[in-house]
Amino acid sequence: MLFHVRMDVHIPTDLDPDVRAEIVAREKGYSQDLQRSGKWPHIWRIVGEYSNFSIFDVTDNDELHEILSGLPLFPYMDIAVTPLATHPSDIAAG
Repeated sequence: MLFHVRMDVHIPTDLDPDVRAEIVAREKGYSQDLQRSGKWPHIWRIVGEYSNFSIFDVTDNDELHEILSGLPLFPYMDIAVTPLATHPSDIAAG
């Protein structure tokens, strides 16, 4: 199943800088492992925001929830998920 996910990050300004750096480093490693596995095939930065649009290719809702809730930055994120389906006019899908 494909999902479009918007992630907006809101790290508290009073978070210890060393803790912040450690969380961000773990986030990068976790997300890159998922990209290499094919579960997270696309990620785009949203210009001017600490946000991204991503496409996830997972088995089901539960797998997506497990992946998203495993993100080290998850406690500091607002996340919006949209399930995607093939469009009948998509020539690449036919």
